[in-house]
Amino acid sequence: MNKLYSPAEAFELLSKTARAKFDETVDLAIKLGVDTSKNPSVRGTVNLPAGSGKTKKVAVITRPERVKEAEEAGAVAAGGEDLAEKIKSGFMDFDVLIATPDMMGTVGKLGKILGPRGLMPNPKSGTVTDDIKKTVGEFKGGKVEFKMDKGGVVGLGIGKASFAADALKQNFRAVLSAVNSARPSGFKGVYVRSVTLSLTMGPGIKLDPRLAMEEVGK
Repeated sequence: MNKLYSPAEAFELLSKTARAKFDETVDLAIKLGVDTSKNPSVRGTVNLPAGSGKTKKVAVITRPERVKEAEEAGAVAAGGEDLAEKIKSGFMDFDVLIATPDMMGTVGKLGKILGPRGLMPNPKSGTVTDDIKKTVGEFKGGKVEFKMDKGGVVGLGIGKASFAADALKQNFRAVLSAVNSARPSGFKGVYVRSVTLSLTMGPGIKLDPRLAMEEVGK
């Protein structure tokens, strides 16, 4: 399949590829023209206007006096040294880990466990913060992290097959805009090389990257 589709054509075709018996995730893969050996990783967060279709489990590492605050915000687990020890012992029943700045010394000791899983709190991804209530709420809703992999690809889910086309398009535009804003300082050349949409069990649908980027700002 060598044809490059416009966003409108791609989303129409996407709806026709849904054949699984479950509500498949709509995956977006953006191949960047960034030299991964010379540039810092392109990363950040984006609020999906239509939500992600999944309620994320958020854990918080903070001081004991703020544990109740985290729990009331909706965290599935909250604690300080005790939660860190629990994670060391194998507790990983969460999708996002948030930490307050004053606990980064404790969190740093979990790097070998959290790093490979992409769960290490980081200021650039918004997961190191003093605003526990707001941040937990955002990640439980439609806020998601993105990060370029070693192959120069940013990949993430932008919704579910059951979403209306307009909802998926809103999320699509939001992600492209966020990735575009995360362009490394001083970068020269073609930034977005390819854009591909797919369902969990479906084929990749390649978009014309120029037409895709025209969606940014709409």
